[in-house]
Amino acid sequence: MKPLILASASPRRKDLLEQAGISFSIVVSDANEQIDEQFTPEEAVLSLAEQKATTVFEQHPQSIVLGSDTVVSLDGEILGKPASEQEAFRMLRALSGRTHQVFTGVCIVSEEGMESFYEEVDVSFYPLTDEEITAYINTQEAFDKAGGYGIQGVGSLFVERISGDYFSVVGLPVSKVVRTLASYQVSSHLFR
Repeated sequence: MKPLILASASPRRKDLLEQAGISFSIVVSDANEQIDEQFTPEEAVLSLAEQKATTVFEQHPQSIVLGSDTVVSLDGEILGKPASEQEAFRMLRALSGRTHQVFTGVCIVSEEGMESFYEEVDVSFYPLTDEEITAYINTQEAFDKAGGYGIQGVGSLFVERISGDYFSVVGLPVSKVVRTLASYQVSSHLFR
């Protein structure tokens, strides 16, 4: 069995794969992670996941490499990770009382080739007050998350409902990933 490498620095993706009983190592990709400004959110997450996976695969060609990326989209506009408190505030104010989309792209690369897919999830926020947004920003949780919030943390208090795979919003559609990895002879120790 070939070793699996997760090409991501995300602690959330690491935790999800560990919870699924998958054995893997981590090699953080040094890909530029540039996307064409004309890309749709779907194209963006697939491109970013592929960049991460292929960059690490070039260094470890005897492995199976899993790359993933997540973006938040509101009215077709991609919301990345906020660089400042002001940007986080603007993002959360825009998401307040609205439904947005979270896209998570996955790319698996091995000697046999490359396989990519994405998941799209609708997330609806309750209306937020300026005080709630400011208090949330003060937790510092907003700054390493696409769209300026983490559904698995304090940001869960903003979510009225989701339609789709919760774990995709966290950062990895873990059930689909595990089922896809099975075709590469990578399986969860939970089912052996």
